[in-house]
Amino acid sequence: MRILFVEDSVDQATAVIGRLRRSGYAVDWAKDGESANQLFQEGVYDLVLLDLILPKVDGEIFLGRLRARKATVPVLVMTARGGLEEKVRVLDIGADDYVVKPFELTEIEARIRALLRRPHGHASSTITIANLTFDLARRRVEIDGHHVPLGQREFRLLELFLGKLDHLLTKDAILDHLFAFDEPAAPNAVELYVSRLRKKLAGTQVDIRTVWGEGYVAEHKKRQ
Repeated sequence: MRILFVEDSVDQATAVIGRLRRSGYAVDWAKDGESANQLFQEGVYDLVLLDLILPKVDGEIFLGRLRARKATVPVLVMTARGGLEEKVRVLDIGADDYVVKPFELTEIEARIRALLRRPHGHASSTITIANLTFDLARRRVEIDGHHVPLGQREFRLLELFLGKLDHLLTKDAILDHLFAFDEPAAPNAVELYVSRLRKKLAGTQVDIRTVWGEGYVAEHKKRQ
């Protein structure tokens, strides 16, 4: 999944981005509201992690513009003020959730996972399809109860497919989710990761079908 992280503090950004990338997320960093607006217009994001106090364009203004454009992307706001009035105001201007600074990185990750589950309709962080179990919180995949090691991008790709079962995903859309702007991707990167994932899903009821010239569709195929 791809996250737009908007934060002017280099120290804060280094810590959060490092943690999220190690957990398998693609993260683009904007240091102010103006560059955040530009990145959002150019990319496709699954979540925005937003500080409110920003140079150039304030975080509240940026959030207001997102909602004015009818953007439905989940927004997790970071605020230094934890009073009730502040929390209510943040939610009223369009935030989906908030976290009060200083925060633990584990809390940020938990709130991100919760927000990312909402569009997919999953109340739990675990998805089970026949003998396949996908546990987002534990970053773990099991087939017939046995752990299947996946690389970060393989895990991210499986998460994307399971969240979009029976929907066509173009190669460009997959690239956007697997790689941040500053992460180079080989011309055949999508084909490579899909091929690897197919091999590891052998024996499950999740089939990844190629739609030639367009992209891929993951389907739940019940075995006879």
